[in-house]
Amino acid sequence: MKIAFIGLGNMGGPMAMNLQKAGHAVEAFDLSGEACKKYAAEGLRISASAADSVAGAEVVISMLPASAHVEGLFLGGAGRPGLLDSIAAGTLVIDSSTIAAATSRKVAEAAAAKGIAMIDAPVSGGTGGAIAGTLTFMVGGDAKDLERARPVLEKMGANIFHAGAAGAGQTAKICNNMLLGILMIGTSEALALGVANGLDPKVLSEIMRRSSGGNWALEKYNPMPGVMETAPASKNYAGGFGTDLMLKDLGLAQENATAVRAATPLGGLARSLYAAHSLAGHGALDFSSVLKLVQKAS
Repeated sequence: MKIAFIGLGNMGGPMAMNLQKAGHAVEAFDLSGEACKKYAAEGLRISASAADSVAGAEVVISMLPASAHVEGLFLGGAGRPGLLDSIAAGTLVIDSSTIAAATSRKVAEAAAAKGIAMIDAPVSGGTGGAIAGTLTFMVGGDAKDLERARPVLEKMGANIFHAGAAGAGQTAKICNNMLLGILMIGTSEALALGVANGLDPKVLSEIMRRSSGGNWALEKYNPMPGVMETAPASKNYAGGFGTDLMLKDLGLAQENATAVRAATPLGGLARSLYAAHSLAGHGALDFSSVLKLVQKAS
């Protein structure tokens, strides 16, 4: 199958590589020349533009940072044509970016008007899941379009959930990431408290992991440097899921909560704490670096 893949960041690059390893003909593009060079060196075919990448594609996948990028890519603006003008009718579009549900619905409606099927399929699982092909996909859109997408999604992920109509995947994702942000702050506070009292963070992590405080951060993504070799915390918080991306997702959750008049006090507090962490100059670090915000100075 010929697949166009747009967005070769920390998540998108490994996802595109897994599709190529599965035997698909992947045409990729990213605005970052550095990203294109990196994946070209790994054997990925790089197109000169997004429009070039979708020529003849049966499936188009996008993995972009925010709503504005997705809307700008597909719908264009300021006299610039959108990618939907270059995609053939009958093509399946899968947007795996994490964006506002309203934006997903807007782009999906524009795609449908051109005879293009589109689903929103944001992911969970981090860069480790992207590399290993074990991501969780939360899908919004028609069930028949999900079934068309399933053979492709299965090459990148281990879990695929149909959350509902267009935009529902995005809603599920912001709920998940709001909880993740809250859990990471709580985990960081607990570890920082233990270390301040002289406890070994490895021992404390194992105690909590096997007790009622167990959670994904303790299992897969420990925020304390040196506890888990594979976690970004042990790599100077490089790579992974950036603080500013978590801040964006928590902002989406709060915007949605305001729109539907839902009470999310912990989500709001988590957003404020990540905003403070970002303003302190840590926006590019992995979100688990929020430990720095609560850690006792040595």
